[in-house]
Formats: sequence, C-alpha cells, structure tokens
Amino acid sequence: MYIGRFAPSPSGPLHFGSLIAALGSYFQAKANQGKWLVRIEDIDPPREMPGADKLILNTLEAYHLYWDEDVLYQSDRLDAYQQQLDQWLNHNQAYLCQCTRKQIKASGGFYQGVCRDKHLTNAQECAIRLVMNHPVESFDDEAYGTFAINRDLAHEDFIIKRRDGLFAYNLAVVLDDIYQGVTEVVRGADLIEPTGRQISLYKTLDKTPISYVHLPLALDDNGNKLSKQNHAKAIDTENPKKTLLEAMRFLGFTIDPSLCNESMDNILDWGVKNWHLSQLPKTLKIKPPFSNGAL
Repeated sequence: MYIGRFAPSPSGPLHFGSLIAALGSYFQAKANQGKWLVRIEDIDPPREMPGADKLILNTLEAYHLYWDEDVLYQSDRLDAYQQQLDQWLNHNQAYLCQCTRKQIKASGGFYQGVCRDKHLTNAQECAIRLVMNHPVESFDDEAYGTFAINRDLAHEDFIIKRRDGLFAYNLAVVLDDIYQGVTEVVRGADLIEPTGRQISLYKTLDKTPISYVHLPLALDDNGNKLSKQNHAKAIDTENPKKTLLEAMRFLGFTIDPSLCNESMDNILDWGVKNWHLSQLPKTLKIKPPFSNGAL
C-alpha cells in the first residue's frame, strides 16, 4: 500500500508554502489509494513555538485535510534514535567529532574525516558523524528527473547527532519513515539537498530506499522562500476555500470557475481524481501571484 506523509516542524503556524507541501503529499497519497499520515517533527526545541503543533493540526482540519492514523511526535521516538546511534558507535559505523563549523569552513567547506580515526570519548563536547559507506551522487525525483549532488557533499561523513545533544534531521526522518512504513516522500524543493544523505541512510540500514517528489517552492515578492524564518504569514483558517484553490492552481490544476462554488470536500475529491505529477510547474521556484484572475 502507498503511504505518504506530511511532517511539519512546530516552529510556527502553517503558511502558504506549508500548505503546498501538505496538499501535494495528500493528493499523491489519495490518488494512489493510499494512506496520508501527519508527523510533528519536534526534536529542535530552540526553534519551536509553544502550541504550534495544535495550531498546525487545527489548520489542517480547517482545510479538511484529515490524516489516516494517529499523529506521530518525533519527541516520543528519542530512545529509538539513540538505540540506532549506539549500535553504529559499537560497530564503528559512527564516531565522535569535535570539529567546529569554523574549522570545516577553513579546510574548504566540506568535512574531511579529521576525527574518524581519533577514537574520541567525550561525547559532551562532540557531535556524532556517520561513516559514509554508501555515498549518493545523484537520485531520481519522480516528477523532475535526475538531480546531481555535489561529490564532496555526497562523500562527507555527515552529522547524525549534534554537539548540543539534539538528533539530526536526516537521522530522525529516515528512521521515522521506516517506522511508519512510508513508501514515498512528497515535500518542498528546499529539501532536495538532504535527499542524497537520506537515501544513503536507507542503504546503511540495509533498507530499500523509497521514492521522492519535490514540489516547487513558493517565493515572496523579494524572491525569498516563504518560510517561518522569513516571517511568512499564517494561512487563513476562517475562510480557507480561497487559499485552497490558490494552492491548487500553484500545483498546476486548471480550476473551472464552477468548482469555486463547491464544498471543501468536493474540491479536494476533485483534486484527488485529477491529480497527476505531470501537471506540476516546470520550475521549482515560483513567485506570486499564483493564479490568473479571481478565484
């Protein structure tokens, strides 16, 4: 069975770019008669906003985007992440690293394996890196074809637990996608770069890599990605239909004016029936406005 997911971090309310990712993953899952899961990626407390998880879930419900299983919180999975780390450390597939960003930048911008054979023991002063035995220099996106990855980046022993003790995104997301049985990830194009590392993690874990689709990024008037860090405004939850239709236009749907008078559920059902990856815009970055006229 197809299983997709939407996995926001609770660093603020959903904005238009978040809605694009949610809708794209929802349509792809439902068009494949699959399940659509929601996961809250709450493993970076300094970046999180109190109550944002509830706000996100309430917004999804306002847009009639209902998930099929209980919401998974990454903060409930910390023991599983640590267990995998310990296994790798015990088998010399991971190691402690004391190199700083400044030092790595000074040595050319890519980590050169400096600490790989030092056998450091003071975990409180170190990050943990994975020995890169399965470098991925390119991957196939289901919608946009082959993406090449910088060779130095592909061969880098990357961090799986940060110096501050927080688990790295790449580790947590792969372990959770495996745990939840996710078969394909549909997400924004800002996450293209980590995809190679995530595929390498599947191979390190002796698991078959899943497929990936990266959706175009919505940009603001200044050409910056719509994001919580760039203070993108929250989407309207009181009158969601207009924004829903705008987001569907962004994803390449041609909206018949009569559809605008339908209920939210009927609009979403129509979207599921008419969804095709081939409809996605040919560019991965799009500035507003996203529609050609009134909705």
